Amino acid sequence: MLEQRTAADEILDMVRAQPGCTLEELTQNLPKWNWSEIFIEVDRLSRLGQLRLKQSGAGFITTLHAL
Repeated sequence: MLEQRTAADEILDMVRAQPGCTLEELTQNLPKWNWSEIFIEVDRLSRLGQLRLKQSGAGFITTLHAL
């Protein structure tokens, strides 16, 4: 039986492969998940200490860094 990957698994894989990616890049590169699902998982992973969120620039672009 194949193991079903969660949004968190895919987010962590992408952030490890592309440190400093943005939430927008995650939503573009993970079309299986909608924006709100990705946002909820990023928030949860951040609270668990598995991701670090960093606001960059003058806007609301958030970069993600795997710990």
